[in-house]
Amino acid sequence: MLPWILGIIFLFIKLVIVLVVLLLVAAYLVLAERKLLARFQVRFGPNRAGRYGWLQPLADTIKMLAKEDIVPEAVDRIIFLLAPAVVATTTLLIFAVVPFADTLTIGGRSIPMVVTDFNVALLYVFALVSIGVYGVALGGWASNSKYSLLGGIRGAAQMISYELHLVLSLVPVVMLAGSFSLVDIVQAQNRYPFILVQPVSFVIFFLSAAAEIKRIPFDLPEAENELVAGYHTEYSGMRFGLFFLGEYINLVVLGSLVAVFFWGGWHGPILPPLVWFIIKVCIIVFFMIWMRGTLPRLRYDQLMHVSWKILIPVALLNIIVTGAVMLGRT
Repeated sequence: MLPWILGIIFLFIKLVIVLVVLLLVAAYLVLAERKLLARFQVRFGPNRAGRYGWLQPLADTIKMLAKEDIVPEAVDRIIFLLAPAVVATTTLLIFAVVPFADTLTIGGRSIPMVVTDFNVALLYVFALVSIGVYGVALGGWASNSKYSLLGGIRGAAQMISYELHLVLSLVPVVMLAGSFSLVDIVQAQNRYPFILVQPVSFVIFFLSAAAEIKRIPFDLPEAENELVAGYHTEYSGMRFGLFFLGEYINLVVLGSLVAVFFWGGWHGPILPPLVWFIIKVCIIVFFMIWMRGTLPRLRYDQLMHVSWKILIPVALLNIIVTGAVMLGRT
């Protein structure tokens, strides 16, 4: 068989495996969050569908598919129907460049444990994060509802604001690794994880990413007590579910990117590389769920104050200090 045909086959297999695993993880992440939040609040959580509630994700999926897909009158129909797909698709596409481990050897052939890797993979991630804003903004605008529009505007303003220091927080990481490739960034942490030398970048990145995926205390776009669920108020059925599919896949995206940029990716002693990567992702996901069950929501003025007056100046100062230290060592 020609090498390029074999390469296409392996690429297709990796795409299917990553897609199926991500959809299953997102489904059971909903169950995990509901179980953990219940324990934090001294409740039981879902426990009727299957033993210990393990079939609850299947029941939720059937419920979403069986619900009537209502399209209100006077909406921009095409944009209204496509907006949820934009949110879910952009988050799924990010995993095309996330390395889960080094290589896997099958039949004497080394297969990279990443769907694809190229030298500007980090810019690709930033581009998809930026496109995700359109799903929120257009979903709120196309619904022809004041509540949805207000939620969409809030969401777009929040995501655009926090994108700035999300990018700035990774400039020192690129400076240390000398590459925009996520695989090269992980390889550069072979001796020590970057969190040891860039704790400020880690904190800024984590807070910015939490705001980007709209998790408490940064869930202003979905402030249900005043916005009737925000930008997705008018959605129902599986289109409503696609917004939340994107949100829970974003949780895994956040955990994966933290592991890649700051925690050494798949590097670790004794255990297999893939196991180390999964453990690091699970720690971040657990912490984000813990935050949801613990912290109150910020006011909007507080949200913007943290972004423009604290995180951006600190991120810029961190870049200058990192550059000065690297220059001093040369």
